[in-house]
Amino acid sequence: MRASSTSSPDLQALQKRLEHEFSNPRLLQQALTHRSFSADHNERVEFLGDSVLNLAVAGLLYERLSELPEGDLSRVRANLVKQETLHQLAVQLGLPALIRLGEGEAKSGGQRRPSILADALEAVIGAVYLDAGFDKAAGLVRSLFRDIEINPQMDAIGKDPKTELQEWLQGRKMNLPIYRVVGTLGAAHKQTFDVECEISEFGRAERGMGGSRRAGEQAAAAVMLAYVKTLN
Repeated sequence: MRASSTSSPDLQALQKRLEHEFSNPRLLQQALTHRSFSADHNERVEFLGDSVLNLAVAGLLYERLSELPEGDLSRVRANLVKQETLHQLAVQLGLPALIRLGEGEAKSGGQRRPSILADALEAVIGAVYLDAGFDKAAGLVRSLFRDIEINPQMDAIGKDPKTELQEWLQGRKMNLPIYRVVGTLGAAHKQTFDVECEISEFGRAERGMGGSRRAGEQAAAAVMLAYVKTLN
């Protein structure tokens, strides 16, 4: 998947969603570049973004959950920064359409792969840090998590995408989505499931990938959920 230049309307729109206009747009382009596309890929900036994300979330939890002991703070943070959470946030930001992938990775559905999207989101956070410093990057992290109810008992990022999508459809008296496995990748002991989520009333299907059928369904539901929320 070949993304357009740093001045493309899509990247300009992403910067608006990030609430940050890059002084060095090449940092954003690098953050969206998978190693299959170019040697100038996002792994180093993703490494940096992971640390920035963890520190920013730690600060957020220290403020919001002031009475919680260290062990519980660590548990809540782990649920906020895990791959599933970051994948959902990446989908909401519209990163799947912007990831730059090599031809083989693109054909195998890399733009829907949770690990690639989670890493890209961390890389974007790292790119903001490099471009404008920690305060700006921490502000982005706070913005990403502002709609998430954070409490001491939380075990995950609110409702899972399948549940939230089902409730959205039921609230509008629409049929539930249909999930089907459309392909599998990898050896039998380490398969990746490519799953389709279809909503008949829209005549629309979205796809997601995961290390199990359930994870693939959740990934596909997250993509569909991001779409239906644009209809509100």
